[in-house]
Amino acid sequence: QVQLVESGGGLVQPGGSLRLSCAASGSICSISAMGWYRQAPGKQRELVALSISGGTINYAESVKGRFTISRDNVKNSVALEMNSLKPEDTAVYFCTARLSGLVYWGQGTQVTVSS
Repeated sequence: QVQLVESGGGLVQPGGSLRLSCAASGSICSISAMGWYRQAPGKQRELVALSISGGTINYAESVKGRFTISRDNVKNSVALEMNSLKPEDTAVYFCTARLSGLVYWGQGTQVTVSS
């Protein structure tokens, strides 16, 4: 079993910044990918950023140039630096990890961008 614990969400004004962090613990052998999805009210969960072992990083078009994902393979953790935040970035952000053919999710952390 793998547990993912997120931290760092909150309320920020448009144009502001936030940093999300996620740490994985439990029966971890080899994580093939870690990243972030988000879900806004009434919308489907969508990819924000994903770091795949080997160096590939995928970003949603809407966050390119504003968000940066970083991964620590030793600590089994991933972070998301979010800059120039917009009201449309408001959502619950979920950490995700893929290993041994399974996908794991954190409990989610709320990010609200509002003046």
